[in-house]
Amino acid sequence: MIRAFRPGRLRPLPRPRTLRARLTVGLVVLLAVSCAAVGLAAVVELNGFLTQRLDEQLTQIGTRFPESLEHHGGVPDDHDGDEYGDTRHQATGTFGARLVNGTITNKGLIKSGDPAADLDVDLTAQDAGRLARVPADGRAHTVGLSALDDYRVVASPGRDGDVLMVGLPLEPVQATVHRLEAVSGIVFGFALVVTGVAGAFWVRWSLRPLSRVAATATRVSELPLASGEVTLPAHPRDTDPGSEVERVAAAFDRMLGHVEDALAKRHAGEERLRRFAADASHELRTPVASVRGHAELALLHPGPVSPQITRALHRISAESARMGEMVDDLLLLARLDAGRPLERLPVDLTRLVLDAVTDAHAAGPGHRWTLDLPEDPVTVPGDAHRLQQVLANLLANARLHTPAGTKVTVTLEIDAGSVLLSVHDDGPGVPRDVQPAVFERFTRAEHRRFPDASGGGSGLGLSIVAAVAEAHGGSVALESGPGSTTFTVRLPRQSARRSG
Repeated sequence: MIRAFRPGRLRPLPRPRTLRARLTVGLVVLLAVSCAAVGLAAVVELNGFLTQRLDEQLTQIGTRFPESLEHHGGVPDDHDGDEYGDTRHQATGTFGARLVNGTITNKGLIKSGDPAADLDVDLTAQDAGRLARVPADGRAHTVGLSALDDYRVVASPGRDGDVLMVGLPLEPVQATVHRLEAVSGIVFGFALVVTGVAGAFWVRWSLRPLSRVAATATRVSELPLASGEVTLPAHPRDTDPGSEVERVAAAFDRMLGHVEDALAKRHAGEERLRRFAADASHELRTPVASVRGHAELALLHPGPVSPQITRALHRISAESARMGEMVDDLLLLARLDAGRPLERLPVDLTRLVLDAVTDAHAAGPGHRWTLDLPEDPVTVPGDAHRLQQVLANLLANARLHTPAGTKVTVTLEIDAGSVLLSVHDDGPGVPRDVQPAVFERFTRAEHRRFPDASGGGSGLGLSIVAAVAEAHGGSVALESGPGSTTFTVRLPRQSARRSG
């Protein structure tokens, strides 16, 4: 099947994408325009000059040849032109004609330098009409004759009321102009090719500092600058920052130095903060445990104790237990931040989900707990204790931040090389302003997900979920809106080293 050609389907020419290509193309285009302008000016000037010389030659010829065409017959031996066409001192190709009242009465053409040659020439009616329209003003005009090609002719009034016309061919002028056009095209085309190749090398050499800057910037953009100690690649150094490109490279070099110093200072500060959190958590565990132990010991005292004291001791015991859990969470986060490896043993995730939901049902009997598990057990490599903590934190988050009667569904499924663990509830949802920072530490909403939510948290539960998932080579995501909130933990089915 042949489809009709549609101009609208033509694809535009590809545009150069790199700066080097654009500069090279721009250079070649400017040179092409300049060459075209020079060539056009040269052709126009040469054509005008040669045409002017031809007009001067016509002026020198005069009307002697067309006047002699009034006589017909053989050519005499002396060739004096008194009776026949006078061809003396006439160039080959000279055309002559005599017109009376716009009609050609006599005409002739010198075909060779031999006076005995035939002077007759055949003209068409159109040729005769073109010659008749030439004004008899003694000035040269260009006339296209089908029998003789283009001619430069001069028409002058004769003495008998006729018009005498003489002309010379434009073919030599045109041949010379065409030769100049061909030579100019070849020379300029060769110059464009040479300039394009040389210009490409020159532009590439001139933009070397910028190319090094682009390569370095690409390598820097691929580095994990958000966390961990980062070693920047070698800087693009230039010893002579004279051009704009070299000044850009030098400025980029200084900027990389500042960025490297800032990253080093930030990393050192984060390391000091991690050490402080780990040391403080470790040191706080002993006094917190001591306070809790003394409070429990006091509650076991057999003697009479006032209700106020008993209530105070219970509060001390509860708050010390809560503080102990917070210290343990901080210590865990500090260890994960320090990159301490976790266990990499096969973990039956299905069993962990069943146990965690059972515990959650006991802690929150007012909620509706459901499971969606595959038929076969799902096993992942990891730390069973930390993965159990992830499940406990997610279920506690759903229990503490949703009202009684909320349906909480725990789903476990396999997706290619990953395992997806989802905790979904149909509660009021997480506020939009809290969602971007929900996995950051000590993040709390000003108002709970529902007004009557009970219980409290340290703001570390979801951050522990994110840290443990990342330590296992996975991730955690949140999708929340009114009536639907889903936390999804993705864990690899194969062992993965933690990056960072």
